[in-house]
Amino acid sequence: MTREPLIVRVDDVELAVDVRGAGPPLLFVHGFPFNRTMWKHQVAGLTRWRRIAPDLRGAGASSAPADGYSIARYADDVAAVLDAVGASQAVVCGLSMGGYILFELLRRHPERVRAAVFCDTKAEPDTAEARRGRDDLIAVAQRHGQAAVAERLLPLVLAPQTFEGQPEVVRDVREMIERMPVPGMVGALRALRDRPDSRPTLAMVRVPTLALVGEEDRISPPPAMEAMVAAISGARLERVPAAAHLAPLEQPLAATRILVEFLERL
Repeated sequence: MTREPLIVRVDDVELAVDVRGAGPPLLFVHGFPFNRTMWKHQVAGLTRWRRIAPDLRGAGASSAPADGYSIARYADDVAAVLDAVGASQAVVCGLSMGGYILFELLRRHPERVRAAVFCDTKAEPDTAEARRGRDDLIAVAQRHGQAAVAERLLPLVLAPQTFEGQPEVVRDVREMIERMPVPGMVGALRALRDRPDSRPTLAMVRVPTLALVGEEDRISPPPAMEAMVAAISGARLERVPAAAHLAPLEQPLAATRILVEFLERL
């Protein structure tokens, strides 16, 4: 993704957006603490679709304001990106925090979602223990910086097979984390900590839905995603072997094939 991104201004924030190709709009929403390049294989490969991959506020090449972060704000930003590229609706693919943003889009802007792809995410809010963990990671980011956050998160988000056989993926993920501005990290962690419970939203999802999960995902484990899918009418779950929390990046061929099969049925 070396081409210059489109810059979309939302209030006082500039969002960097990768837009490729023509066809039905396909919007990719990245997780924390990553950026739009985590979708590089899908953006390169899904050539029958118009691929739209923004950096969320506080991430990648987008502005990183000191405050103003929430799942609702991210969802409104994503809707503004669709406006800016002239897409009345899109298939929306969200990973982890991107999945939480997809739930919020379904609540706030349901007419914008043609179909939903939930990757390595869950519907439950943070537990009390998880909320304490967010606050702990905020302190790590503020005191020790992005490299310390990367050291903490890499073993959680990548499968053992990725560490053993794909050093370039480990390097790319580390670089994504280390490039995220600290204000964006802190804002995202607070948004994650305070996000709403999306379980009541599951029964209201009325669009074609795919869920995709890495077999080794410890953050959004397959049983949690199975329960989520069971509550969405007509949804189906696909597991990706030898992947953890970043299945589209760890096993891009398998993840992209699953996406293609889903998209071609729409």
